[in-house]
Amino acid sequence: MYKSILVPVDLAEADLAAPAITAAISFAETSGGTVRLVYVRSLVPITYMEFVPAEFDTEQQSEAEAKLAEIAAGVALPPERVSAKVLVGSIHGEVLAEAEASGTDLIVIGSHEPGMLAYVIGSNASTIVRRAKCSVLVVRGA
Repeated sequence: MYKSILVPVDLAEADLAAPAITAAISFAETSGGTVRLVYVRSLVPITYMEFVPAEFDTEQQSEAEAKLAEIAAGVALPPERVSAKVLVGSIHGEVLAEAEASGTDLIVIGSHEPGMLAYVIGSNASTIVRRAKCSVLVVRGA
């Protein structure tokens, strides 16, 4: 079935990813697959770089890695079947690139009910669904 499962996590709304992680665990248990959690940090526009401390990027990366590792540690699978990675860039672009690079065969993404802006310009989940080369499961939050 699905051997390599990717779950994008928004650390600002980590509870939104919980149902997606639960679904990913279920698929991984059934197939003996792996779960990879990814978080995508936003790029700081170059025009703002002179206003942030020199260590800002390193601190942001370390903080995100620690938070994502904490979530990964709570995944109910053997540790060798769970991984976590922090990426930098556009959310849908980085998730899709990671899925392709890692041989993902299922992306499980949490989503809330879209607001009006998402209908007009689209959401990351909808872009991932439209452009992914693998299967995508969108799990709605409670």
